[in-house]
Amino acid sequence: MTNDLSQHLYNATQIRAIEKEAIEHLGIPSYELMTRAGEAVVKFLREDLLPDSSLLILCGPGNNGGDGFVVARLLHQANYAVTLICLTDSGLLKGDAAHARDDWLKAGGKIDHYSGQLPTADFIIDALFGIGLTRPLEGKFQQVVEQVNASGKPVLAIDIPSGLCSETGTVHGVAVRADKTVTFIGLKAGQFLLDGPDCCGELLLDDLAVPHTAYADQSPVAHLLDESEIPAHLPPRARNCHKGDFGHVLVIGGGKGMPGAVRMAAEAAARCGAGLVSVATHPQHAQSIPAACPVLMAHGISDSSQLQALLKKATTLAFGPGLGQDKWAKMLFARIMESEKPRVVDADALNLLAENPQQSDQQIITPHPGEAGRLLGVSTAEIQHDRMLAVKKLQQKYGGIVVLKGQGTLVFDGHEIWLCPFGNPGMASGGMGDVLTGIIAALLAQRLPFLAAAKCGVLIHALAADKAAATQPRGLLATDLISVLREFIN
Repeated sequence: MTNDLSQHLYNATQIRAIEKEAIEHLGIPSYELMTRAGEAVVKFLREDLLPDSSLLILCGPGNNGGDGFVVARLLHQANYAVTLICLTDSGLLKGDAAHARDDWLKAGGKIDHYSGQLPTADFIIDALFGIGLTRPLEGKFQQVVEQVNASGKPVLAIDIPSGLCSETGTVHGVAVRADKTVTFIGLKAGQFLLDGPDCCGELLLDDLAVPHTAYADQSPVAHLLDESEIPAHLPPRARNCHKGDFGHVLVIGGGKGMPGAVRMAAEAAARCGAGLVSVATHPQHAQSIPAACPVLMAHGISDSSQLQALLKKATTLAFGPGLGQDKWAKMLFARIMESEKPRVVDADALNLLAENPQQSDQQIITPHPGEAGRLLGVSTAEIQHDRMLAVKKLQQKYGGIVVLKGQGTLVFDGHEIWLCPFGNPGMASGGMGDVLTGIIAALLAQRLPFLAAAKCGVLIHALAADKAAATQPRGLLATDLISVLREFIN
């Protein structure tokens, strides 16, 4: 496995094309690839096995089941107690799967059939379905997966947990919840989106020694964001610097009775290195915000003309936290959206944008799935059904950079998609998006390019949340991140 390969995500069609190239043009027999896959599984599995461990291997009707037969044979030959259940008529297996079945039988193995209950074992291997599954699991397959998940035993999935869509991360009815997944050739986008991480557990990649040339014609559908992005764009500061070198963020929001969001965004911007941070907010909040955080300069806005001087001084705008959608908010929206200053657009500003669609290459929009649905005029469920497609449609309609928040946050600039593999369930709480808005705005103010600011901002946000949550994500507050941010920008 190479570092480059471990950063790229592919879809099922591409994985098949890479396999085909390896077989037809690079001279690797298809059964050799299946054997290598089985060897990879056993290599990772043996890290957890004791000499007397027993294993239950569940095989399905295709090549994923064939991988299971190879794993069973190798473990049997290593003197482990192996029970293999084939949930289809093993006599109907074809090609490499049939070859693997025959080798298992020649090695002295036997094929058991599902009787309605799974036998006990120390470990369970899921070799039911692979990346080609596009339908919900039904009948005995659904029943078996439910029993696997209820068993309490360690589960290893081969290539992808059965029932998980390899491209979208959606679950087809029910899916195996594995402790480990050994995947082959390349990482799949669905392993990082939606239910993917919960289903896959620890994800292990083996390239099966397929030469890099087999990948040449396949452009990854996405790339994983990596922590190295941050120091690459935020080098150490010169000692002879001053606040003017690092930009001035103007945060616009905080409608009547909603000062918290705009304050969190502003404080996050300050903690992420902006030289100056000002807040344009409802007049009733103009005194309370700097009282709570004295480094922030707050200005009460009752008329859009009062924004003129503030906009002139600002390097970057962060627009939307706590904005609301009333007459006051719409007044600010009309003025801010005509500004040519680089901006981050979030929260209620996105809801107003959905009502008044316009394109700009000077903005980063950061919708969560509900806001994304409103921006595209579809349901939240439709956004979540195919997040990769949704982020493309958002960028096509609104331009600039799109950050689609959620499990597997996506960043898209119109050319390539980047996926954040960090973050935790504790981030499902109010204010997290406001903090992200402030982070990205601060990076823009420090003259990072739009794409770099979005990528680094998403990374810093997720890494800070992971640090703040540690082993206790439940109860994490957005404000908990603010004191941690400095660790990830230095």
